[in-house]
Parts: sequence; C-alpha cells; structure tokens
Amino acid sequence: MKIESQIEKISSFQHLELLANQVVEGFISGMHKSPFHGFSAEFAEHKVYNAGESTRHIDWKLFAKTDRLFTKRFEEETNLRCHIIIDNSSSMHYPKLKGDQNFFENKIGFSVLASAVLMNLLKKQRDAIGLSVFSDTYEYYAPEKGSDRHHRMVLNALENLLEKPKKSKSTDTVAFLHQIAEKMHRRSMIILFTDMFQSSSESTKGEEALFNALQHLKRNKHKVVLFHVVDNKTELNFDFDNAPRKFIDVETGEEVSVFADNVKQEYEKQTQSYFKRLALSCAQNRIKYVPVSVSENFEKIILTYLAEKQNFG
Repeated sequence: MKIESQIEKISSFQHLELLANQVVEGFISGMHKSPFHGFSAEFAEHKVYNAGESTRHIDWKLFAKTDRLFTKRFEEETNLRCHIIIDNSSSMHYPKLKGDQNFFENKIGFSVLASAVLMNLLKKQRDAIGLSVFSDTYEYYAPEKGSDRHHRMVLNALENLLEKPKKSKSTDTVAFLHQIAEKMHRRSMIILFTDMFQSSSESTKGEEALFNALQHLKRNKHKVVLFHVVDNKTELNFDFDNAPRKFIDVETGEEVSVFADNVKQEYEKQTQSYFKRLALSCAQNRIKYVPVSVSENFEKIILTYLAEKQNFG
C-alpha cells in the first residue's frame, strides 16, 4: 500500500475533507496484513436485526453478501477524547510554496492535512475531537465534541489556516500550552503539531520552560503525542548549493548572509543535537515524540495514532 499514489491521484482536489478521506481509505485498503486489521470497522460488532428496530444502522453491504439483516452495534457514543494543537507561527508556513506545489508540501499544510486525516479516523470510531491553534496569540479553540456539525466547524477552521500569513507571527508556545492545559479537564489524547522553533535568548532555559509546559499537558493522565514537523531537506540537512545566500528569520525578520558550505557542518551538528535533546526530554516525560518531514506520506501519523490509542486505556 502506497499512500503516495493516493495523494498523487487526488492532489487536484481542494476540499480538505475529501482529501483526508481518500488518504484514510487508501491506508485502510492496505491494512489486511496489519495488526490493526479490525480497525476499519466503525463499530464493535454486528447483531441480528430484529423487526421493529430502527433501520438506521443496518449494514446494507453485509446484507448484499449474506442476504441477512445485521445492524452495527456501537460500544458507546464516544470512546476517546482527542485534542489537536497546531502551531501557526510564521515558521510553520515554510517552505514557501511554488505555484505547482500542493498545499501539504510546507509545514502548516502538512499539519493541517495530517489533522484532517486524524479527524477522519476519529469520526469513523465515533470519537470526540477538539482543536487549538496558537502563534503569538491563542487563535482558535474548540472543545472536544463528536457531532457532525462540530466536525465540519473544526474542518473549516483547519482550512482557514491554509491562507497565506498576513504578517510575521512569532511563537509563544510555552504560554499557550499552559493555557490549553488549563482547559483540558477530562482525560484525553493530546496531539501537537509544531516545528519546535522557540524565540529565546537563553536556549537552555527556553527548552526547560517548553518541557515544563508539555509536562503540564500530561496532568490528569492525558496522553501527549508530539509531531515535530520539519522540512528535512533544508531544515535538517541544510541542502543548499554554495552560492552566497541571504537567510531571513520569518518570525523576527533578522537576516544573515552566508555561503551554505561554510556553516553546513556546524548547522547540522547543532540541529541534530537539539533533536536528540527533544527526543530524550520527551522520553523522560513519557511524551510520544515523532519527528516527521513534509516530504513524507501520512502513514507514520496514522500508525502512531493507532498505536497510542491502543495504549490509551
């Protein structure tokens, strides 16, 4: 099963829900050899249809195969509460997309589509979804609910994030993660999409404050999954030619002119060291840390969610 082919097939669609559904269906169709083989069912099991019952949940596909009427029996209205958090600072709108690129080839677009994919899975399993978006302000909040109306409202909020940023927006991740944590009263799975770029003159103290905020999210026995979204080609591997280049901080506007080859080795050393510290701190705090690149498909996102949901209990 290759999600890449599914994305290529449907990349011309602009509707986020349709695109997310196609990604999920492509994934599910390849799950027959997966340990999650039972996942694709939206329900716990079937039961024989009794005359006089509502026909709303009759499985007509099963009727066509067996010539018998069965209804889908749901375990409960809501099995899981999930809150997705998206960093919408200016650095998340990198790399700048060219006219022939898809919206999900930069960090914010990748995070939006990944969130829509997770919402599709949550909807299939009748789970509740909530959403928070932050940058230099707390831009959006929706509590966890499971209704179709709520689902459409959150999808609309995600689509709004795909608009081009009107101004440079820095990140105040620490402050807003604490605010979000204060809103989370019932035990939930919390999924965070961020590039982990922090504005701090003292990086060590900045990192400590960040992990204090992430630890705050874990109160009340919440499960926290951190998807660290980067563009591997340029942000991790610093893959530029050696022509003189001007690099501009999209959040502060600060500029520096360098030859890429002169700083490539030290840049990659510092970046890899930071990633290792993130992974270690997350492990120590029992936070699931998953680095993802905009060049990847969404299989890692889906499998991480399924594995963490199984362990949520």
